[in-house]
Amino acid sequence: MEKLISYLSKSLTAFHAVDEAAKYLDEQGFTCLSEKQDWALCEDGKYYVKRGACLLAFTVGALDEFSYKIVASHVDSPALKLKENPVMNAGAYTTLNVETYGGGIWYSFFDRPLKIAGRVIKKEDERILSQTMESPFFVTIPSVAVHQQREVNEKFGVNPQVDLLPLTALSTGETDCMQALVGDNAIAYDLFVVNTQEPYSFGVNGEFLASPRIDNLTSAYASLQALTAHAGEEGVCVAALFNREEVGSAGPQGAGGDFLEHTLRRIAYALRFDDNEFYKAIASSFFVSVDNAHAKHPNHGEKSDPTNTTLLGGGVVIKAHAGGAYLTDGLSSAVMKTVFDKAGVKYQTFYNRSDMRSGSTLGVSALTRLGANGVDIGLAQLAMHSACECFAKADYEEMVNGLTAFYSSSIITEDDGFSVR
Repeated sequence: MEKLISYLSKSLTAFHAVDEAAKYLDEQGFTCLSEKQDWALCEDGKYYVKRGACLLAFTVGALDEFSYKIVASHVDSPALKLKENPVMNAGAYTTLNVETYGGGIWYSFFDRPLKIAGRVIKKEDERILSQTMESPFFVTIPSVAVHQQREVNEKFGVNPQVDLLPLTALSTGETDCMQALVGDNAIAYDLFVVNTQEPYSFGVNGEFLASPRIDNLTSAYASLQALTAHAGEEGVCVAALFNREEVGSAGPQGAGGDFLEHTLRRIAYALRFDDNEFYKAIASSFFVSVDNAHAKHPNHGEKSDPTNTTLLGGGVVIKAHAGGAYLTDGLSSAVMKTVFDKAGVKYQTFYNRSDMRSGSTLGVSALTRLGANGVDIGLAQLAMHSACECFAKADYEEMVNGLTAFYSSSIITEDDGFSVR
């Protein structure tokens, strides 16, 4: 749990999350590959490749039955993104012009310790370089006092262009806040205003953890821990960390792009398999999309499905939706339940109330290109897309154990189903 807490604390943006993931994999003996170079892979090898704020890690086992076991998650979270020319002078104050990234609970970002973080693009001679950074100073978004908006506790709607501008400096004319932020030679950036509140345990027995970006850094880190711990000896095991899920998974770093497909192809080719063997491997593969699920709220139980009550502490969540928001069907659910049962992993099921709109995950976007079998699972949590979310610590351990069991299992595709060993 301490390693997860450290990961949550350091991963202010998707760029930071991938940097921290790469450091962890380096420590575990993985070899970093480049998309621009040839790959030389071998059985028992451990590798990863990055593309921007996206990372794919994989291990190569025995190849008698060539297939892939894939766990995919995302490392981006709702935040406020700086526009170009962001400095705004409002009388005596300097604020920054931002736009919303993803579907956040924006009122939860008020009165928090915020920093500006992401990547800055700098020019050095003829080179254009990307540098991950965080501001050395805090900013905040102050709320309006109740005395000046008497109805705030009855009704309040956030206007992003008016209400979400972070207070950055006094307009004294002595401080160039963007210069202080990005330094010299900066020509562009992808910067976000993010909550820097440290993770903390709560509850009588310290059974809960609250932190920014629990959705979905908990899934990403669990997949890395499982990949480095698994005892599987067959096939290729993959942990995919995607960007841009919160805005639709499109683009070269999103699950709907070509990064996963191209990487899986390159693995096959580097292991001396041709296109025909690759397609056979995909048909024999299994994909687990890991993104968090809504737990039953202690004060609003009416928001949950009446017969599929998902609880903090209830174990890994298997998510299903008739409208296709999730990958899960009866067959893939049965495979996942069998894997968990064999490993003694607790699990529960999630459905939305039938009169509520469902969210979605990256799984459908990823498998639109691949066509493998798949399932959606997640960690039960509260306050999803808030500046600070929470979950039960015991569930995270179940998730790591469940994903480790998945990587360690032999899942064989048959004409009318699967066998799981």
